[in-house]
Amino acid sequence: MSSDNRISAVLSDEDVTAVQGALAAARAVLPFLVTLSAQERQALPRLGPKSVGFDEKCVTYMTNRAQFVPGFVDLAEVQKDRALRSQLLRFAAELQTLAASVDDTLQLVASEVWMADLAYYQSVREAAHRGRDGAQDVYDDLRQRFPGPRANRAVPEPAAA
Repeated sequence: MSSDNRISAVLSDEDVTAVQGALAAARAVLPFLVTLSAQERQALPRLGPKSVGFDEKCVTYMTNRAQFVPGFVDLAEVQKDRALRSQLLRFAAELQTLAASVDDTLQLVASEVWMADLAYYQSVREAAHRGRDGAQDVYDDLRQRFPGPRANRAVPEPAAA
């Protein structure tokens, strides 16, 4: 299995506590963060890379030709939103990269654990098949994870043509 071991790392309890503290500190600085539902995320209009130029023009026009700003648009709030967007963009990509790396590492580590579990299961199954002491009990317990078809189940009769 050593050739399948792509990651070998240990986090101390202090490291885990430090990461949790850093995340808590970041959340404390960002108390306004929201969580959108999938429906909300899909329904909201996007200000993506292709629309940034349009927004930049709107900034200029809203400032220089404010007579065209609708009454329901609060320019002070729009300016706050633009400033916050700009500030969030300064670290959002790094957070997304970090989250993706944590997720990828978690998936890899879990895969390595699962492959070791499956190798153990195969070994126990073979030992039970060969009648090794204690193997049958372990095999019977572990095989519940893979219920699959059993030989002792009744085979349905073929339907009449």
